[in-house]
Amino acid sequence: MVAISKLGRRRQVVIPKAICERLGLHEGDVIEVRAERSATTVNLKKVVHFDDVLAPEEEKLVCQGEAQLRRGEYVTLEQLDHDMVRQTRKGSRKTI
Repeated sequence: MVAISKLGRRRQVVIPKAICERLGLHEGDVIEVRAERSATTVNLKKVVHFDDVLAPEEEKLVCQGEAQLRRGEYVTLEQLDHDMVRQTRKGSRKTI
C-alpha cells in the first residue's frame, strides 16, 4: 500500500487512515521512525510498564501453569469452592 503525505511545519507527518487501519495504529500509540539510506520506516512499538513485567520466578510459575492447562490439568472455580467448604467442615469437627 502506498500513500502520499506532506511534512508539516513542525516536522509532523499525517499517516493516512487506510494505512493506520491496516497497521493497527491508534491515537496515542508509540511508533519507531527509522532512516535507512533513502527510505524511512515506521513501526509500532509496544511499550511495557515495569509493573507489567514478571520476575523470573513468576514467569516460571506462569509457564508451568500454562503447560498444566494444555495438558488438561486444572480445577474449576466451582470444584475449588466445593473442596474448600469440605476442608473447612472437616477441620471444624472435634473428637471427644
